Amino acid sequence: MAKKNSAEGSVTEKIDALYNLQVIDSSIDKIRTIRGELPLEVKELEDEVAGLTTKLDTLNTELSDLETEISNRKNSSKDAKEAIDKYTEQQKNVRNNREFDAISKEIEFQGLEIELNDKKIKEAKFKIESKSSFIEDAKNKTDERAKDLEVKQNDLAKIIEETEEDEAKLIKKSDKAKKGIEERLVTAYERLRTNAINGLAVVSVERDSCGGCFNQIPPQRQLDIEARTKIIVCEHCGRILVEPPLDKKKK
Repeated sequence: MAKKNSAEGSVTEKIDALYNLQVIDSSIDKIRTIRGELPLEVKELEDEVAGLTTKLDTLNTELSDLETEISNRKNSSKDAKEAIDKYTEQQKNVRNNREFDAISKEIEFQGLEIELNDKKIKEAKFKIESKSSFIEDAKNKTDERAKDLEVKQNDLAKIIEETEEDEAKLIKKSDKAKKGIEERLVTAYERLRTNAINGLAVVSVERDSCGGCFNQIPPQRQLDIEARTKIIVCEHCGRILVEPPLDKKKK
């Protein structure tokens, strides 16, 4: 009879250890829930701001290239006009029609060069006007998202500052609790926690139902759970069903 009581006590200790481990890990989950989606939101905003900044840099580079093109076209037209003046003077001293025609072609070529430059300058100015509008919009959006990012980063930093000490203590407590539980149970427990949306691997019976999946538990199985003589799992979700320690039961 003494052996039976000893065995029951051993199982009871395992059940209590698993229950207490779940309580600790649920407290860790609660802290992480308080942070919510902030870390993910911060990362997404960081990526968005980086993308917008890259886009803005590209637009500014394209704008600078257009301005350089305009400057080069203006210089080209200036050189062409100087060449026309030079050729016009040369025409006054030609010795025959062949020289006159050759110079006339050079003047015509330089004139076409000026026309082409004027056309390209107009196109570049139109692109600058259009691109400047895009740059202004991109800058405003970048500034706006950067402000959002700063707010989110501050919120996250504040929450981390308020909770990281408690979380570290609980993680240490959880690790210590796991060392007091046999490895196979810890492995099963962690697998259940990973697969459970709410992180609950150990649950009690509430209103005749599993506290995890809420499927009904048969009366005889409830009696077995209350007896605390063996570790019982839910037939539906696989969670470990326990009778909480007396000091943990809800009043």
